[in-house]
Amino acid sequence: MHLFIALIGENYDSFKRLRIWDTVFTFACIQTAHSFFFKRYPLLVLLCAVCSLSGSRSPVASAGRSCADTRQVYAEKGYSTGTAPVTQISGEHLRLCPQDYTCCSSQMEETLALQSERDFLKAVEENSQFLLTTFTQRHRRFDEFFRELIELSEKSMNQMFTKTYGRLFTQNAHVFQELFVELRRYYSGGSVSLSEVLADFWSRLVERVFSLVNPQYQFSEDYLECVSKHAEQLQPFGDVPRRLRVQVMRAFIAARALSQGLATGRDIVNKATKLTAESECVRGLMRQWYCPLCRGTPSVRPCHSLCLNVMKGCLANQGDLETEWNNYIDALYQVSEKLEGPFNMELAADSISVKVSEAIMHMQENSVTISTKVFQGCGSPRPAPGRSKRSPKVSGGNKRPFRTYSPEEKPTTAAGTNLDRLVTELKERLRPMRGFWVSLPHTICNDERIAADVTNEDRCWNGQTRGRYLPDVMGDGLASQINNPEVEVDISRPDVRTRQLIMELRVVTNKLKNAQTGQDMDFMDSEEGSGSGGGDEGERYNDDWPGHGPYSPPYNKPPRSPASNPAKPPRVRERNGSKWNKNNGQGRIKSATRKLSFSPVPLLLPFMVTVAPMWR
Repeated sequence: MHLFIALIGENYDSFKRLRIWDTVFTFACIQTAHSFFFKRYPLLVLLCAVCSLSGSRSPVASAGRSCADTRQVYAEKGYSTGTAPVTQISGEHLRLCPQDYTCCSSQMEETLALQSERDFLKAVEENSQFLLTTFTQRHRRFDEFFRELIELSEKSMNQMFTKTYGRLFTQNAHVFQELFVELRRYYSGGSVSLSEVLADFWSRLVERVFSLVNPQYQFSEDYLECVSKHAEQLQPFGDVPRRLRVQVMRAFIAARALSQGLATGRDIVNKATKLTAESECVRGLMRQWYCPLCRGTPSVRPCHSLCLNVMKGCLANQGDLETEWNNYIDALYQVSEKLEGPFNMELAADSISVKVSEAIMHMQENSVTISTKVFQGCGSPRPAPGRSKRSPKVSGGNKRPFRTYSPEEKPTTAAGTNLDRLVTELKERLRPMRGFWVSLPHTICNDERIAADVTNEDRCWNGQTRGRYLPDVMGDGLASQINNPEVEVDISRPDVRTRQLIMELRVVTNKLKNAQTGQDMDFMDSEEGSGSGGGDEGERYNDDWPGHGPYSPPYNKPPRSPASNPAKPPRVRERNGSKWNKNNGQGRIKSATRKLSFSPVPLLLPFMVTVAPMWR
């Protein structure tokens, strides 16, 4: 008997592989006990033998264990049970699960590995759906609202000005139409400089209004060009152009930045959640979700910590989005607050008609002074046929051709809602978005269908068997997965697509941050000194900011097609020998460096003689 036990000890590994060690060891124990202890402790020996046999699993017992539960779950997932064993078989063929006795064939293991990948992608999609839905819906709501605001602003101006000015407005309506065309183009993402658009609008408007307040004269195109060229010095509309420019620019810049920012967020979430699970990720997913099924215990869920390590390994690159993602969410939140306060798009759109009417009134009230300065600088115009220089009044007696209208007459809402409500709803949805990417593994593993509860640490699946999961949970991001025990991650090879998404987040965040100060990144170089923003001016809630020049350096704007303005023939910008000062053929350039000195006292003849050659 002793020789038999020694033989077993020398060939332990061989017996273990044959899976008969437990039975042999039990038999040897019984024989030894019989010869030494049985006569003195018969009950103790019998009890040990029973316990040893009951705790051992013979090959016959293991192989004969039913796989009914496994086959049922496998069939419920839509797979044929033709390849599924009826009872447990040897697991030497398994590549992903422990090679113990199993209820899975090789084909079943491959099928379940693919199923685990699909389950993972579905879990990521489901848990990120609220992001995609929020960005998609909020972008659509804001976009519809902003576009309708512009439409209502133009409609309001047309209605009020037609009622007030009648044919005088309809004859010059194209000037206002072009303004709103450019505003729409800017909001839609076109390469448009708002400061140049507004400067061009006021230049064209001063020509029209100057002709209307001086109907007794006939003005040539050259003469009107001279008037608009020196509008900056004349300031015929007072401070209105500057105030409107500041209000419109900061509101439109913020509105466009918010709309584009929401669209970018939608696209980034869509790209970041379109995953392709790597082979090591699939291995980890299979081990945690379907190896218990192969073991014949489909009801056992993976341990919570095991699930976290698998998810953090599979979502390592997404975790690296966290810093830039939080910066982006913060910038969106801050821009939305600006729109709710000092950069209110509703007020800006509504104020266009009011301020244009106010500007026209200012020019009419100061028409004598303005006309005198123009006549001094641009020369005496020709009298209109049938009128004398002494008849400055238009037909209609003392009736004033222009008037303002009250703010109560202008629209206040669009798209069935208002800006305050839209912003409040957006901010409520933005708050829970911070930290989304690092919390995604936790969100997935907190689902009781996917992993065991954290309180069930001793009876969960630890990757090998039922029991406590001992390894530590990894940190967030790619670099933290260097020692991940469940998913082998190459931290030296960052995902290219994720790096691109990080760059996209940085770009849109910078645009949003600049929009908070009224700056447009696309035109920051040309509008830096335009008073369009900068500094801490965004905290002011009124539109009467400290003065800057009402016009900004122009950008190279493509010339308008003559066909788009049939009421006004195209102008030739390069002229020789004209009465207005040459400016290198640039036409409507508002040069801040070339100030023309107007003589306010016509009696100063020596000075006039000196200046006169400049106007020839």
